[in-house]
Amino acid sequence: MRDTDHDAPDTEAQSDDDRRQSGAWWRSHGGRPVTDGGTETDADGVTLDPWGSATVGDYQNLFAEFGIEDFRDVIDDVPTPHHLMRRRVIFGHRGYDRVARALANDEPAAALSGFMPTGDPHIGHKLVFDELIWHQRQGADTYGLIADLEAHAARGLSWDEIDEHARDYLLSLIALGFDPEEGELYRQSTNDRLQSLAFELGGNARFSEFQSIYGFDGETSVSHMQSVVTQMADILYPQLDEPKPTVIPVGPDQDPHVRLARDLAARTRFFKVTEAFASFAADPPERELLGRAHDAREEWADDPDRPRCEDAADWIAEASVPEELSTARDRVVEKLTNAGMEPLRPRVRLLDRNADEAAFDALIEAVDGEKRVFDEHVDCFDLSREAAEELAREVELDHGGYGFRTPSSIYHRFMTGLTGGKMSSSVPASHISLLDDPEDGYDKVMAATTGGRSTAEKQRELGGEPDDCPVYELYAYLLSRDDDEFAQRVYDECADGDRLCGGCKEQAAELMEAFLEEHQEARAEAAELLESLDVDLDVDASRRGVAPAEE
Repeated sequence: MRDTDHDAPDTEAQSDDDRRQSGAWWRSHGGRPVTDGGTETDADGVTLDPWGSATVGDYQNLFAEFGIEDFRDVIDDVPTPHHLMRRRVIFGHRGYDRVARALANDEPAAALSGFMPTGDPHIGHKLVFDELIWHQRQGADTYGLIADLEAHAARGLSWDEIDEHARDYLLSLIALGFDPEEGELYRQSTNDRLQSLAFELGGNARFSEFQSIYGFDGETSVSHMQSVVTQMADILYPQLDEPKPTVIPVGPDQDPHVRLARDLAARTRFFKVTEAFASFAADPPERELLGRAHDAREEWADDPDRPRCEDAADWIAEASVPEELSTARDRVVEKLTNAGMEPLRPRVRLLDRNADEAAFDALIEAVDGEKRVFDEHVDCFDLSREAAEELAREVELDHGGYGFRTPSSIYHRFMTGLTGGKMSSSVPASHISLLDDPEDGYDKVMAATTGGRSTAEKQRELGGEPDDCPVYELYAYLLSRDDDEFAQRVYDECADGDRLCGGCKEQAAELMEAFLEEHQEARAEAAELLESLDVDLDVDASRRGVAPAEE
């Protein structure tokens, strides 16, 4: 859930001709994909590890393997997209459409991300800073947190080290434009409401899940497990006062946290809303078959206005269905046969998950129109699914529940290290710290690896390879700021052989030096503001002397 300090390279498999045609693609698709996943995949597939050093070798594979959705599917619904969205640096999402709709309609929404203070904030972390600030300016309630419990439990940092780094992260976030008076900044260890929520969520989490998701075993400390539950609470924290669409901007390595938080949000709900076609329960593949049968009822029902389950069973048994539904066919045929003469009729079902008797009775009373009441669910015939979901949430909130909406997420690409390979806080030459002396930033860019050819002559003849260039990433991610035309011009000049690496690095180095000068001046101005905020910059004295947790 927090931003990490390891960023990985990736290149798009393109021909030289493809690269020379990129300008038209970039402009027509709302942003040139800096690196679009490549074609290579590790032999073991993609592994998403929130604490490891694994890199993503194929972003495209994340769509198929983990169900991450392509951000291009929602960008047209985003009001004034950030340049990281337009340039495909933000490449994927889970459920961001509901956040985009809320922002577009000036409805409540929230954004939250966290930072594990294990070292200096660097230009890779700036991606998340920028995403939070953009959402705040779009009207979202915005939260920035210091994941100090995680840093102590998972990385073994002392509290003194954490205090020093926490201050640096918050200063940079404010200096870049975060408004702490409009948003909220906090530390995990000193937020009592967060800890209370974490305790409640822990009642719905199981060690077996931690084993399968994170690889925890008998050697994993309880503090490390507790820090995970705390991160689940972080993700849902913006909804404590009001359920609202909430986005978590992260790198793809944090997706395991997002998926678990989405599951826990659902488990806390009093009611589950599904669709049904008869009194019996059906899983999604079975409901797909039932929907097909109902849509085709003119073909098989004696009375299409009142189709019978047993007749639907006969039709499904003989119908041609996709292979992925074939295993569900026998199950649904048996259920329909047992239902006999019961009508096959679409309805919305509200299932009792965690409601007490008073809340369930209130739900029954609140459902208008035709309904059928069972021991553990209510079938509604006059409500849309969306209306039923809102009704269930209202009843839950009236009876002391959280009413959480499923949190959304957006995923940005990892930045390539300046020396090639992954960007890491532990390798100073691979990254530029937001605390670096501007002249040091200049020197690091000048020493960076590029995507240029072996000689100037070959560069002019074949063109450079900006998709495989850490310096071009600096332009696209940071140095071009909101100027898409400038980012595109640098790309095209490189790909066409008109831009040589020496001049390109010189320009990037000068822009980086200017950025660091500007940023550090802003940090100095932000220091007084940070001191005035109600944020614990020094951890509670009772924690002093406590040794870092061991794995």
